[in-house]
Amino acid sequence: MSPIRVLIADDHPVVRSGIRNLLERESEIVVIGEAGSGEIALQLTRSLLPDVLLLDLEMPGMKGYEVAKQIRAECLPVAVLVLSAYDDREYIHNLLSLGVGGYLVKEEAPEAIVEAVRQVAHGGQGWVSRRVMARMSSWIHTPDRTSYRLTPREQQVLERVVAGETNVEIARGLQISTKTVEKHLVMVFEKLGVSSRVEAAVLALREGLVE
Repeated sequence: MSPIRVLIADDHPVVRSGIRNLLERESEIVVIGEAGSGEIALQLTRSLLPDVLLLDLEMPGMKGYEVAKQIRAECLPVAVLVLSAYDDREYIHNLLSLGVGGYLVKEEAPEAIVEAVRQVAHGGQGWVSRRVMARMSSWIHTPDRTSYRLTPREQQVLERVVAGETNVEIARGLQISTKTVEKHLVMVFEKLGVSSRVEAAVLALREGLVE
């Protein structure tokens, strides 16, 4: 199995060094480069095409959000894992809505960073740490449970979202098209009163909608 190739983008050399040392203890992870600014991070992402870009949001010049937005606009085959000092609603919602692979805060335990890299490298979408998930749980407005009214197929899709499957994996497992999966997700989000896969998963687990 090929190693997970990681590019670290953070404007603090000490932080980059610490993360690099942490990741390189793992036999299946290799750090292929470092960037101290958003511009350099984008340039290296384009040229190196890492499996995972570990991206700090607050960097001089081009901010991390703009880097992530440009990567998505260019459809680069790179999973963006955001490493932020903030865990407030606006930051997390905006980044997850942009389609980043994952979001965690800098105060996380070292093993959380390693686990996040593994998860997003293997197709995880919208991965968040337990700490961030706990924060998100307090933000979600829970409507009357009788108003959910998920169809059997929507329930199946939700269960697979909670299991961390991508749209392609859900489509394959349910033997439907990815377009159909996307349509079901739109309805699930609307009925649950959420706007992202992570919010749907958090609410489903909290309300016992899935086992």
